[in-house]
Amino acid sequence: MSEAHPVDTRLPFARQLAFGVQHVLIMYTGCITVPLVFGAAAGLDRATIGLLISADLLVAGIITLVQSLGVGKLAGARLPIVCGATFVGLNPMILIAKEYGLEAVYGSMLIGGVVGVALAWPFARVVRFFPPLVTGTVLTVVGVSLIGVAGGLIIGTDPKSPSFAAPSNIGLAAVVVLIAVAFVCIGRGVWSQLGVLIALIAGIVIALPMGLITTAGVGTADWIGIPQPFHFGSPQFPVTAVVAMSIVMAVVFAESTASMLAISEITGKPLGKGDLARGLVGDGLSGVLGGVFTAFVDTIFNQNVGAVATTRVYSRYVTAVSGAILVVLGLVPRIGEVVAVIPKPVVGGVGLVLFATVAVVGVTTLLKADLTDRVNATVAATAIGIGLLPVFTKDMFDKFPTSAQILLDSGVTLGAATAFLLNLAFNHTPLGAMARAAIVKPPATEPSATDDAPTTTTTTPKPAAAI
Repeated sequence: MSEAHPVDTRLPFARQLAFGVQHVLIMYTGCITVPLVFGAAAGLDRATIGLLISADLLVAGIITLVQSLGVGKLAGARLPIVCGATFVGLNPMILIAKEYGLEAVYGSMLIGGVVGVALAWPFARVVRFFPPLVTGTVLTVVGVSLIGVAGGLIIGTDPKSPSFAAPSNIGLAAVVVLIAVAFVCIGRGVWSQLGVLIALIAGIVIALPMGLITTAGVGTADWIGIPQPFHFGSPQFPVTAVVAMSIVMAVVFAESTASMLAISEITGKPLGKGDLARGLVGDGLSGVLGGVFTAFVDTIFNQNVGAVATTRVYSRYVTAVSGAILVVLGLVPRIGEVVAVIPKPVVGGVGLVLFATVAVVGVTTLLKADLTDRVNATVAATAIGIGLLPVFTKDMFDKFPTSAQILLDSGVTLGAATAFLLNLAFNHTPLGAMARAAIVKPPATEPSATDDAPTTTTTTPKPAAAI
C-alpha cells in the first residue's frame, strides 16, 4: 500500500493547531484591510464596519475549509490553501456603492459569484497552457509585487503620520526578519517549521515596551456576532455593476489559477483540470456567500503560499484548521479584536520573508523552462516587465475607463495575461517555429589557407540566450 502524499497527511493535533494559528496570524491583517478600507470609503460607522469584518472572516474561513477539505466532486482543490478578501474587487465595490448604493454592491457580487461557478469548468480547460514558463513568470511578479505590501506594513502608508518610516519600526521589522531566518535556516524539525510563528511572537514581545501595542477599544465588541443575510436590504442588480463584478471574478480566477499551480509546484501534488475547476468553484462560492452575508470575494492568499514553501508543511489539514479558526473569529468578534493588535511592522517583517519566498519559487519554476531559447527568455522578460509596471508606476492607468482599470491596475493579471498570450503565440502556433528559424546562428569557422591542420570545421558553441 502506497503512503499518502504529504498534502493528504494529518499531523498530530498540537502541531496542526500551531501551524494553523501561524497561517491565520500571517494573513489576518490583509484579510481585514479590505473591509476596513471599503467601510471607510463607503462612509459606514464603526459598528457596521465591525459587521463587515466578522462576515469577511466567516466567509474566508468557510472557503478555506472548502478549498482544503473539498466538498465531494463539486468544490475545493484539496490543497493547503488559505483564502481571504481580495483587493481586486475593492475599487469596483467603492465605485458601485457611490453610484448605485450598497444593495447594488452585494447584488452584483452575488451574480458575479454565480457567473464564476458557471465558468469554473470551462476556465479550467486552459490549464495545459500554463507551463513553467507562464507559472514561473506569474509567481515572480506576485512575489516582487507583494514586497511593497510588506514595506507598507513596516513603515506605514501615511507620510504625514509622526510614526511614518520611524527607525524603531524598521528596526523591529529587521529583528523579526533575523529571528525568522535564524529559526528557518538553523532550526531543526518543528523549530524550523514554526520559525515564522516564533518570529511573530518574539516581535510582539519586543513591541510591548516600545508602546506599539494598543489595547484601546479591545473588549468592546460583542462575544457572538452572526452576520445577517442582506444586511443592507434587498439586493439590486444594475447591469454595469454586474458586469464589473463578473470581470472581478475573471481576474480572481487568473490569480487563483497561478496560486494553485504554485501550490502544486511547491508540494509536488499534481493539479488536474478537475482539481483546478473545483478550486475555481470555491472562488465563485465566495462571491455568492459574500453577496448574501455582506462580505467580500475571496482569493488564495499568496503570503500563505509563501508560508507553505518556507515551512515545508504541506498538509491541507493544517489550513483546514486555519479555516476553522477564521470561522470562530467571524462568529466571536471579540477574539478577532485581540488578534488585530499585532503591530504592523511585525507582520511586515514576516511578510517580507514570505513574499520574497514566493518570488524565489517563481524563479525556480522558470528554471524548468528552456530559457536558453531566446524566444522563451523574451516571453518571460516581457511578461515580468509588464506585470511590474502597475507596481512601480502608480496611477498609470487612472485615465482609463473604470472597467479597464479593474484589469490594468493588477500587476498579477497583466503579467499572467501577457505570459499566457505570448506563450500561446510562440509555443502553440506556427509563429514560434518562424521566430526560432529566424534566429541567426553563429557561422562556422573556416580554416585559413596557410593552416596545415586537418580541414575539419569547428562549430562555435551556441551562446546563451540574450535579451
